[in-house]
Amino acid sequence: MKKYNVLLSMDERATIKKLMTSGRGPARMFTRARILLKADQSDDGPGWSDERISEALDVTVQTIERVRKQLVEEGFDAVLSRREYKQKVSRKKIDGDMEARLIALSCSDPPKGRARWTLRLLAETVVELGYVENISHEAIRQTLKKTNLSRG
Repeated sequence: MKKYNVLLSMDERATIKKLMTSGRGPARMFTRARILLKADQSDDGPGWSDERISEALDVTVQTIERVRKQLVEEGFDAVLSRREYKQKVSRKKIDGDMEARLIALSCSDPPKGRARWTLRLLAETVVELGYVENISHEAIRQTLKKTNLSRG
């Protein structure tokens, strides 16, 4: 028993068929439209099994399940439209102020008993000074590389 059943109305089937005959659009949209037509379990639809659709359209069963789920949860238009791109939120710990402090620290004299600053020593010192709660030596390296600052 399938959790998400595809039941297309006459209007939705007509929309898909019109879309398929236009021949214009992304391949992903055409594949999803074909999946919907084959998975349609209404009176006018063939109601194919996921395995049969998978073989016929050369897609995975997981893709078919995702299309079914999206149709039920988000609606007909969401399945055929492109997904909106969402840029990931940057989680950078080093902003401009912190970068200036790091550069000033790396240009200063190293602690007693050290010949020069190391990335790990800079990371430990930045945390000790309370500039950030925690930071990796790799973040320090990337910041110094970005600013073309030599630690030597």
